[in-house]
Amino acid sequence: MLKIEHIGIAVKELSVSIPLFEKLLNSSCYKTEKVESEQVNTAFFKKGDTKIELLESSNNEGIITKFIDKKGEGIHHIAFEVEDIETEMERLKAEGFTLLNEKPKLGADNKLVCFLHPKETNSVLIELCMENKA
Repeated sequence: MLKIEHIGIAVKELSVSIPLFEKLLNSSCYKTEKVESEQVNTAFFKKGDTKIELLESSNNEGIITKFIDKKGEGIHHIAFEVEDIETEMERLKAEGFTLLNEKPKLGADNKLVCFLHPKETNSVLIELCMENKA
């Protein structure tokens, strides 16, 4: 793993949370994006080398809605940048981690992503991500 790529924060409404984080970080949201496969709307902020991704559910049955119903708004995941996502997925699977997807899938911000099951990572959802070069 190369570095923390971003921290994902589950929010109820981007329309409320974007202005809040713009004030908090003294930085503008540089990108919003809908990710159909994950049923989320995202908003990105960058401060130095650190990125924050706000995640709003795009429907009432989405994983972010379920997360907020169970735990409330807050940190949803930590994403680590990897050099070769497939190699890293194979390594982690061999180490006994459960992958939530067997193949990398397209995520927000032009990334290929894979998630690890939080039951094996001290209840922290871990995302692996790599720039999509296709």
